[in-house]
Amino acid sequence: MTIYSFSEGQAPIGGLARVKGDLRSHEDHLPGQRSVALAVLTVAAAEQLPLVNPPIAIVRSNQVNPDQFGAHSSDFEAANGIVFQFSGSEGVAGGSNMVGSWSYPLEDGTVASFKFVANENGFQPESSLLPVAPAFPHPIPQFVLDQIEFARLEDERKAREGAKAQA
Repeated sequence: MTIYSFSEGQAPIGGLARVKGDLRSHEDHLPGQRSVALAVLTVAAAEQLPLVNPPIAIVRSNQVNPDQFGAHSSDFEAANGIVFQFSGSEGVAGGSNMVGSWSYPLEDGTVASFKFVANENGFQPESSLLPVAPAFPHPIPQFVLDQIEFARLEDERKAREGAKAQA
């Protein structure tokens, strides 16, 4: 370790010092010590802080690994009221089909509950808490229905003309 000292009037200007003919930052002489000191101070300060999110105990946990038919299940309950369970089996196409549910307490004391099915048609959750697409706000105007019908008749006419041309 090299320590550089400067007498009055010789202190580095702008963070640079002339040492044996080369210019270097006066911070370059102890690069690792600052990092170590900062890490030690951070750990010491962190030990004094309370845990913001302390670990939550798991009060129940069961797991059944897949059997020869692919059937499996798992469930757990945490001390904070979170409950999760699912069961599944191998799907026709080789994927996993599952059904299950989870719930957790809300701040107002009610419980948020969800059910789901996951299969070849995708993940399909159900809950009164999930958003629902709004109902169409008004009936379809007659001119739009007329245009749809016109397009259908036009497609049929073109199909008939195409069939006659090939015959």
